[in-house]
Amino acid sequence: MKIYLVGGAVRDRLLQQTPGDRDWVVVGATQAEMEAQGYKAVGRDFPVFLHPHTGEEYALARTERKSGRGYRGFVVDADPSVTLEEDLLRRDFTINAIACDEATGTLVDPYGGARDIEQRILRHVGPAFVEDPLRVLRAARFMARFAPFGFTVAPETLDLMRQIADSGELDALVPERVWQELRRVLRSAQPSAFLRTLHETDALRAILPELEALYGVPQRAEFHPEVDTGVHQEMVSDMAARLAPGDDLIGFAALTHDLGKGLTPPSEWPRHLQHEERGLAPLATLCDRLKVPLDHRQLAEAVCRDHLNVHRIDELRDATVLDLLARCDGFRRPERIAQIALCCEADKRGRLGFEDSDYPQGATLTRLHQAALAIQARDLDLTHLKGPAVGEALAKARTRAIAAVR
Repeated sequence: MKIYLVGGAVRDRLLQQTPGDRDWVVVGATQAEMEAQGYKAVGRDFPVFLHPHTGEEYALARTERKSGRGYRGFVVDADPSVTLEEDLLRRDFTINAIACDEATGTLVDPYGGARDIEQRILRHVGPAFVEDPLRVLRAARFMARFAPFGFTVAPETLDLMRQIADSGELDALVPERVWQELRRVLRSAQPSAFLRTLHETDALRAILPELEALYGVPQRAEFHPEVDTGVHQEMVSDMAARLAPGDDLIGFAALTHDLGKGLTPPSEWPRHLQHEERGLAPLATLCDRLKVPLDHRQLAEAVCRDHLNVHRIDELRDATVLDLLARCDGFRRPERIAQIALCCEADKRGRLGFEDSDYPQGATLTRLHQAALAIQARDLDLTHLKGPAVGEALAKARTRAIAAVR
């Protein structure tokens, strides 16, 4: 029996990044031998065990053979005769196909992963890459994480990703798994690399068609010097990651704020009248399909519907501002307004030449919200009022508070 550290922990160490969870592969062992040493079997699809003391995952070296459609259609062989090199060959990218003998510090790198890390290339390990459609999504997600380090996808890997997209295999991806990967992307430093990688391989059309519809759609150059709506969305997503690092709630609302522009009739280009309202339908479709959590959905709806109102908040009447705050659930969920302001700032600054611009509208929105929020029914003399009149009196008092701080 021989045990090696594998995968992301080895990769991140070579990148001089703090490793996450550590994964181990065991060569030359059986399930009975692992259990006899106190390891607890937990793998459903293949033999994986938890270390009796550390709780870390140890997997038997295995090979996989395609047997059906989708990313679960594989036959697994975890015979003790499977070699370390055979186990590494089934992995997705060379940078993840490196093992380390922790006892000696020796790297086992049969597929050039260390070289690709040095050259900043994301490259598939072998031809079996095309057998698993999930690897297209993982490639794009890795780019969202590693593009800031200068990584690019190898041309031959891009070709295989296009081949998978053309095959229709991406339709077999489980929606919950797509959301899981997307959520990790939205916590990454450069979500634009995810969108761009999928778009360039024609995979975005199958995975997130609502986002694919934005590419090639022009906007008015005086407001959007980048012109292309897809490029604008890439910039907005990166700006959201910059303003709220690791916050996938903000990231999702920023990602979906302009979906309505994909529905604008070409005869109306480059204007996008009512794109805020038009965007609610594709947003609902996306959320239903991926089973997006309610908090993410509600914030995204508010940003989609009202981001232009926030941009022009100085032009809104006091009563209209109050309506906006109430519509966005700002009194029951007061944290929601600061989140919306942040998403709107990402929208404004996610434009060519506007990256370092001020966004005073965000501060105005939060200031007016705080003024209105300070007025509570218990602080008013409402003893002579009943029914709807109570709500009307509270609304008038809050409207006056908004006017006072303006």
